[in-house]
Amino acid sequence: MKTKAPRTILAILIFLILIITSCNQSNPPSQSETGYKGTITISGAWALYPMMIRWSEEYSQLYPDVMFDISAGGAGKGMADALAGAVDIGMVSREIFPEEIERGAFWVSVTKDAVFPTINENNPVWEDLYQKGATRENFTRIFITGDITTWGQVVGRYDVTDPIHVFTRSDACGAAATWALYLGAAQEDLLGVGVYGDPGLLDAVIKDPMGIGYNNLNYIFDMDTGIPVNGARVFPIDTNNNGKADPNEIFDTKEMAINAVATGHYPSPPTRNLNLVTQGKPSGLVKTFITWVLTDGQNYVDEAGYIALPTDKLEEELMKLD
Repeated sequence: MKTKAPRTILAILIFLILIITSCNQSNPPSQSETGYKGTITISGAWALYPMMIRWSEEYSQLYPDVMFDISAGGAGKGMADALAGAVDIGMVSREIFPEEIERGAFWVSVTKDAVFPTINENNPVWEDLYQKGATRENFTRIFITGDITTWGQVVGRYDVTDPIHVFTRSDACGAAATWALYLGAAQEDLLGVGVYGDPGLLDAVIKDPMGIGYNNLNYIFDMDTGIPVNGARVFPIDTNNNGKADPNEIFDTKEMAINAVATGHYPSPPTRNLNLVTQGKPSGLVKTFITWVLTDGQNYVDEAGYIALPTDKLEEELMKLD
């Protein structure tokens, strides 16, 4: 027993020294403390949904402990969910209204795209439309006042009496608000059969040779081929009212549409900024992610089919987060 006691005492002393040493050492920060662990919930605009999916995939590869719960449903849903605190981030594809700011809406613009009028590829006067396009006044008389009711009226061929079947969005959304704003009205003023969602509206037009609607850029063009989705065509807008569709007003490919938006040849509206909205200024993981979107995340904007914001605009949006 006498030989074991010193060993026991020595073991106790070593154990105590280890405890004291470990207490004095600073523990390295965990991923949650550095903002790279947790779940970010996001909902809102169909326009921003494909881009957000891409951003979330890239971010999760960098930080595997960050997960995303993303759903589309329209800009109205995104704003409502964000203000109610039901999600961390709302995707909103329209301007932010003063009353929403008063309720605590904080937003940053992250990219931009545009809304385009769409028709069926089997439209009875497609060749005329492709050559002439239509003016904003024409679209106003189709979507707002209802004065133009046949396809023959659009192109000045009164022997053509095929009726125009107008489709619009049934959900509160940025695409409808932006298209209506271009026509000098609000979403509630748009005529037509209401259809839910961007994919649903395009599908309605594809199924109806007499149909006309409007869609966000990334839903009109096939992601693989870059040409309009089978069954659909982009209706040229005669922006300079010269009675014909000029080359920079015709969008046979996604590249042509993106270039027109990026160079300002396509009007604004329907060109618009796409925004991320939070209830109050974001912090923690949400702030970290939005900061990445405005910096490294911009590397994926072009290849995802969106239009990058100017550098000075991105810097302005970053400053909001400070």
